[in-house]
Amino acid sequence: MLKIWGRANSINVQKVLWCCEELGIAFERIDAGNEFGVVGGSSYRSLNPNGLVPTIEDDGFHLWESNVIVRYLAHKDTEGHLCPDDLKTRFDAERWMDWQGTIFWPALRPLFIQLIRTPTEKRDPVVIARAEGLSLAAVEILERLLSGRAYLAGDSFTMGDIPAAVAVHRWYELDTPHPELPHLRRWYGLMRQRKYFQKVVMTPLS
Repeated sequence: MLKIWGRANSINVQKVLWCCEELGIAFERIDAGNEFGVVGGSSYRSLNPNGLVPTIEDDGFHLWESNVIVRYLAHKDTEGHLCPDDLKTRFDAERWMDWQGTIFWPALRPLFIQLIRTPTEKRDPVVIARAEGLSLAAVEILERLLSGRAYLAGDSFTMGDIPAAVAVHRWYELDTPHPELPHLRRWYGLMRQRKYFQKVVMTPLS
């Protein structure tokens, strides 16, 4: 059985858990990270030298980096539920996975840290204002893309939607301005209708 190390409320762990649920992959999850510790120990560092979550073990094979894990699981699925068969569509999906990790989450993460994990009296308004602007610029990119397609990589839900959706959920849940973005809102509504998005992602932020 697939093993997943990581706390269930981690954005990166949620990507993997949601992917597993969509693909019907049985897994055992082991609490790790933040209050659970584990990640600083030598045994965990031998699996993941970064000391971050998630890490998976699949029949003796260890893998880390959440978006890579999602790709791996999607590629392994012989039914092709999340990994498009068409090469261009597949790499379109992969593009948006990389974009979430390099553009969107780095913009949103400081805002998340300030509004969720920082006491009110210690929050930095300069950091918040900058993160709000960068996060809005990122979701506006999605808004423009989604004006011409149902999902990030075309007409069907793919692995490309997973990383962006967990980040968009956090953006909408934060106490920050949310301008009307009808195409993003429509797509986000499709995510919220998915049973396993509800189960894995729609949980209290912490």
